[in-house]
Amino acid sequence: MKSTSYSRVQRSFLRYQHVFVFLAPIVFIVGVFFGAPTPSEAGASYWLEYWWLFPAFLLGATIVNTVGISGSAIFVPFLIFVYPLFASPLDPPTIVKVGLISEAFGLSSSSIAFIQYGLVDRRLALALVGGAVPFVVAGALLSFVIPEPLFHGLLGVALLSASYLLFKADLDHESDATDDTDDAEDDASPSADGDVETAIDGGHAEMPNDPGKLGPAGVRTDEDGNVTRIDREGDDYRYTREGYLRRFANYSIGGTFQGLAGFGVGELGIISMLGTKVPVRVAIGTNHIVVALTAILASLVHVFGGGLVGGHSLSLASTPWNMVVFTVPATVTGGQVAPYVSNALSTSTIKAFVGGLFAVISIALFLMALGGV
Repeated sequence: MKSTSYSRVQRSFLRYQHVFVFLAPIVFIVGVFFGAPTPSEAGASYWLEYWWLFPAFLLGATIVNTVGISGSAIFVPFLIFVYPLFASPLDPPTIVKVGLISEAFGLSSSSIAFIQYGLVDRRLALALVGGAVPFVVAGALLSFVIPEPLFHGLLGVALLSASYLLFKADLDHESDATDDTDDAEDDASPSADGDVETAIDGGHAEMPNDPGKLGPAGVRTDEDGNVTRIDREGDDYRYTREGYLRRFANYSIGGTFQGLAGFGVGELGIISMLGTKVPVRVAIGTNHIVVALTAILASLVHVFGGGLVGGHSLSLASTPWNMVVFTVPATVTGGQVAPYVSNALSTSTIKAFVGGLFAVISIALFLMALGGV
């Protein structure tokens, strides 16, 4: 009985997830407006000062969530290099806070969207998060004690590596899935109103069904470990979950950079899943869960872990709330748009743009590191 009730609640949440997801930033903004520690003279000019961050973060969130990498890979360089062109430069702790708060909302939004779309392999996600956790914590603690020039240098190495791996990876979707919508509709029994009969979990009745899965996609794993997954559009994906050790190696390195700089696990993680023959759209969807959970963990360590290693702590009172009231809804919107962009477009152009951008940013970071030595 409890399982049936939980399944009903899950289906209802996923069916109306757009409503819940977009209510979250509204509640956040209302909470910030009435409860956050802001300057006593804060008026309309204070709250509207950074309206131009909305389109910038919307574009960035859509790009990174479409490719399946961490939002901070775009947001942190943007706040370091572009933001000072229009406003006063931010100090590193503030950059960390704005990036982590924005990324947390954007990743949560996109993760729910990919779950609802049926592109998340929960077994892979849980195994990868479990393996990355100690490295994320170590990297976050390390960020409190390393010199800023070394931080910029390591950031440059991470971005340059991500650029190389993105150019090397095949991120085209079209060959990953076969459109089984027509076949599924032919095989399924029509209901009284003429629609295809649906299974209790939201999938088509004749499609693979896994009652314990996340989201509406049909999933079946045979005795040999071969996985058949069908998303809500009827596209078919077949793969195995072999290659855990190879993925663990990539996620351990990526997890360290995730804790250190706010990104890394997504970039290296997506490459490791593609290298072990996980279909790209399933890899992107699953990677969102991994990045979201490790980002939340890294955020908690950044907020509360400074005292453990004698580093700085992040003060809520110094948070630029008039910035995050625009960056949060922007990243939430970008997270919801990403699955549709991922489905509609080939990612080769986006891959080339992001890879080239990473290469340029990494060079700038190396120059900053050399200038600070």
